[in-house]
Amino acid sequence: MMGRDRLRIAIQKSGRLSAASIELLARAGLSFRMSRDRLFCFGESLPIDLLLVRDDDIPGLIQQGVCEAGVVGLNVAREHALAAKDSAPAYDELIDMGFGGCRLCVAVPQDEQWDGPAQLAGRRIATSYPALLGDYLQRQNVEAEIVVLSGSVEIAPKLGTAEIICDLVSSGGTLQANQLKEVAIILESNAVLIGTRASLADERRELMDLLLRRLDGVLKMRESKLLTLNTSRESLPSVLKLLPSSDPPTSMQIAGSEDRVVLQVLCHQDISWHQLEELKRAGAGHLLVMPVEKMLA
Repeated sequence: MMGRDRLRIAIQKSGRLSAASIELLARAGLSFRMSRDRLFCFGESLPIDLLLVRDDDIPGLIQQGVCEAGVVGLNVAREHALAAKDSAPAYDELIDMGFGGCRLCVAVPQDEQWDGPAQLAGRRIATSYPALLGDYLQRQNVEAEIVVLSGSVEIAPKLGTAEIICDLVSSGGTLQANQLKEVAIILESNAVLIGTRASLADERRELMDLLLRRLDGVLKMRESKLLTLNTSRESLPSVLKLLPSSDPPTSMQIAGSEDRVVLQVLCHQDISWHQLEELKRAGAGHLLVMPVEKMLA
């Protein structure tokens, strides 16, 4: 791979992951100027450029060395890796980007009773993900005919092309509209950042490390919540033991009260109702949980 001083990231040109990818990169401090053909975005804040392409092409572009990273659905990354069979994929799954959630599932006609994967034996199943479906069938010790379609998989039973489908599902509305029902989940998918396994000995190595650090920080902030509570000094040790795993808390004495203090804790995880109840029993009062992202908006 030839050395160069700019990092390239491939993202979906249009579709459900496009806008969210650009938004997350912007939150990480990256800004871009789009070319006239709207296929390339020149990085202005950092020497990191964007290629706007079909999502199915992104793993191949990384393998060819055209770009060093890309944002794709996990379904695309895994399908490409499985299709390569004996050869290892040229990329690693680096970061779960936290958007684009969907699932690859098997769906059958609504009036068909489902008794398990063995019911797929000998059936024709239409899909755009033959490698993932083939891997699932193999793990279930089931032999079936895979009918590969590039689009409109959900109408295959109506056209007589197949009896069953394996397709991406978000809300399930498209399945219902075509008198189908979801019966088995093959893969829970989300947008992921994939990156080359090739050694980057030039400036791109530092840029890749910087990109990963920034994205990690943005995603942690998106998930973070500020927990505010007050407690007595007597109860303070018990309350501190129950605080969610987080950054060290800050404390302030309540004006006019020598006994009570206010704690603020930045938590990088969800805080459950059970955890809040335990804090109350330990002596914490006036608990308030606020998403940090809303506070900064």
